Amino acid sequence: MNKDQVKGVGEQVKGKVNEAIGKATNDPAKELKGDMQQGAGKVQKAYGDAKEAAKDDAKRGRH
Repeated sequence: MNKDQVKGVGEQVKGKVNEAIGKATNDPAKELKGDMQQGAGKVQKAYGDAKEAAKDDAKRGRH
C-alpha cells in the first residue's frame, strides 16, 4: 500500500464523518464538505491503486 492509497482512504473516512455530522446537525455545508472529501479520497485512492498496479506489473516484467 502506498501513501496515496492511505491518504485516499483517510480522506474518505473524514468525509464520512463530516457528512454524518452535517446530517445530524442539519448543516448542509458540512454535509457537502463531507461528500466532496469522500470524492477526493476516492480519486486519490484510485491513483494510488494505479501506481501500485504499475509497480507490480513492472516487477513482473510487463510494460
